[in-house]
Amino acid sequence: MKRIVIFASGSGSNAENLIKFFHNSDNASVIQVLTNNPHAKVLDRCKKLNISALSFNKIAFSKSEDVLNILNTSQPDLIVLAGFLWKFPEFILKAYPNKVINIHPALLPKYGGKGMYGMNVHNAVVENKETETGITIHYVNENYDEGAIIFQAKCSVLPTDTADDVAEKIHLLEMEHFPKIVNSLL
Repeated sequence: MKRIVIFASGSGSNAENLIKFFHNSDNASVIQVLTNNPHAKVLDRCKKLNISALSFNKIAFSKSEDVLNILNTSQPDLIVLAGFLWKFPEFILKAYPNKVINIHPALLPKYGGKGMYGMNVHNAVVENKETETGITIHYVNENYDEGAIIFQAKCSVLPTDTADDVAEKIHLLEMEHFPKIVNSLL
């Protein structure tokens, strides 16, 4: 049985979707969720779904080996970033080469980099009058949103679409594709 650890910073809708997708799987299961936000809604979702969840601070994540030690104890086959907003430390990436993936709410390399997440991305897509956008699932490296692309899915952006409309379209793509791609990687 393959083991998945999810990192999330916010509401956790992608984390919940992955947990439910793998709940009755013979292939893999989500064994733990880690968050940098002690008030993240993902913690409530994990409690309801009976999934181990822990929060940590910046020192535990990037200045010490506390989070790395948690991962080493959990022995994940795949680390999935699902709305996780901090840059991943190189020492964790080196400990888990090609085992850390992220989902980004745009078609990278467009609208990637520091500060480009959530509504910031959707607002930029609408402001720049893009005709399409989508999601990118990619490996994580030492730079924001620059790891090798695993998968992309597109959707149209209509001239009348608001950033909220775009966010809804992106959310549907995430819900449909993210679990399937994670499963195929395992």
